[in-house]
Amino acid sequence: MDSDYGIPRELSDLQKLRSTYQPQLPPCLEGTTVRVEFGDTATSLDPTDSHTISRSFPNTYGQPLAHFLRATAKVPDAQIITEHSAMRVGIVFCGRQSPGGHNVIWGLLKALKIHNPQSTLLGFLGGSEGLFAQKTLEITDDIIATYKNQGGYDLLGRTKDQIRTTEQVKAALTACKDLKLDGLVIVGGVTSNADAAQLAETFAEAKCTTKNKSFEIVVVGVPVTLNGDLKNQFVETNVGFDTICKVNSQLISNVCTDALSAEKYYYFIRLMGRKQSHVALECTLQSHPNMVILGEEVAASKLTLFDLTTQICDAVQTRAERDKYHGVILLPEGLIESIPEVYALLKEIHGLIRLGVSVDNISSQLSPWASALFEFLPPFIKKQLLLHPESDDSAQLSQIETEKLLAHLVEAEMNKRLKEGTYKGKKFNAICHFFGYQARGSLPSKFDCDYAYVLGHICYHILAAGLNGYMATVTNLKNPVNKWRCGAAPITAMMTVKRWSQNPGATSIGKPAIHPANVDLRGKAYELLRQNATKFLMDDVYRNPGPLQFDGPGADSKAVTLCVEDQDYMGRIKKLQEYLDKVRTIVKPGCSQEVLKAALSVMASVTDVLSVMSSPSFGGQGSL
Repeated sequence: MDSDYGIPRELSDLQKLRSTYQPQLPPCLEGTTVRVEFGDTATSLDPTDSHTISRSFPNTYGQPLAHFLRATAKVPDAQIITEHSAMRVGIVFCGRQSPGGHNVIWGLLKALKIHNPQSTLLGFLGGSEGLFAQKTLEITDDIIATYKNQGGYDLLGRTKDQIRTTEQVKAALTACKDLKLDGLVIVGGVTSNADAAQLAETFAEAKCTTKNKSFEIVVVGVPVTLNGDLKNQFVETNVGFDTICKVNSQLISNVCTDALSAEKYYYFIRLMGRKQSHVALECTLQSHPNMVILGEEVAASKLTLFDLTTQICDAVQTRAERDKYHGVILLPEGLIESIPEVYALLKEIHGLIRLGVSVDNISSQLSPWASALFEFLPPFIKKQLLLHPESDDSAQLSQIETEKLLAHLVEAEMNKRLKEGTYKGKKFNAICHFFGYQARGSLPSKFDCDYAYVLGHICYHILAAGLNGYMATVTNLKNPVNKWRCGAAPITAMMTVKRWSQNPGATSIGKPAIHPANVDLRGKAYELLRQNATKFLMDDVYRNPGPLQFDGPGADSKAVTLCVEDQDYMGRIKKLQEYLDKVRTIVKPGCSQEVLKAALSVMASVTDVLSVMSSPSFGGQGSL
């Protein structure tokens, strides 16, 4: 199988045309000089987590933010790197494949060769397993040629395995030492970048020594995941999310048109995207189906299977009163884990699996309430709930057909209402789909091509500056590429610590980790959905964005959720720093009493407000 990696692709005419597209670069990444400005040291989003994170990551927590500057920028204390020694860099794909991943490799290779043609880029074959086994492919211009702007991860292959255990971390360190790497780039989502942070900490502790020098292998993370759940104050969106949502939205819109044409089916469509509902929300805002059930809403309101069934049935009945017997309902992939009683059942099942209980015997060892729920479920769902959990102990969400479960329950309830006479419409008919694999292998959108290529270049800048344990970041993404802000943020600054209440007065504290970002139920994107929910449900205002466009109208469109949210966090940090610098310039020894008093009064008020907002009890910390 290893011999299949890196072979030239057979390209269609469209693929050939796409391979000639040259992604744009922001001005700060052009040329051969790296200019980096360091900001203040980064802290965790929740100040109460700082101590726990710093103890776990003493070498990589509390590092400063980094901003990469254009050649014309006049920043006196910026670090300027003009001499670039040859580098040996490794890159590995981790997690689910996402459209655009190949352009991270291309961008990194291009930057390496521009700054020193003698540099080498090694791709690890088969994901983390290839990293542990030191299976590599040297990436060259010829090898990358037929993978530019293409979908999939088939240049190197991928893995879903974690780099988590002591043995795995040691194997990764050994591989990087044996291959004499200066840096390791990890391409992936939430879990993969958390693993990158742990590797960075381990590598910092184990500085490598040669005859001539002692040096640190730099570990860099890249936010690439179709789920769109690696979002925080530093990361606005992920490579692959734009493409996935555009491809899915066209498929959904086609189904909407079909539903409106036949006027006799309800389509239940489950969308890939793990437990968080970012893909489902974005696709809803693009295609305007009749309903979407977000996992975050279900969890926040503690909605049961019965509640969801009733909610959908009531909507079906209301539409029937207007002589409408069709509709389209979207569900996130991980909805099943957001339903409280089903999640508790899954935890029991997974606990028994870890104890070695066979699948055939699990049902007999469930608690009474869990057993009752399990027996209530249809046979196909029972079988799927018994699948062995993923490596992070979550259910195999892509294999659990929640859409069929809800369609089954809704059909049963509608038949019951029909029999009782409380529903007087036509018989309910459902058709179910799961959209995921169809989209994640797509050619990447123009946005994802540009975004991934830029991140690849940023990886080089991070390596050149010797920034270990950082993630490549771009903000201001809703604007044109020439206005994008490029930088790097310590991965540890993106970590939080989960706490669980045990007995009264007792709290269990988890390990620091990057946790998937939920859909913000107070955010602007969700508010936009709420404002249009009734119209979507009743008026059939289906919207078809059409196929993915690479040129002309629609090619430069971006995700609705990206454009409506108020982001550019890194830009605001820089603006704040500029204001603070101005204050320091004005309020110096020798300034007037009036200026000093005004400054003290304003600063006292500001610090009082910020102290309250930074406290754990303040409810607004999750907003971006």
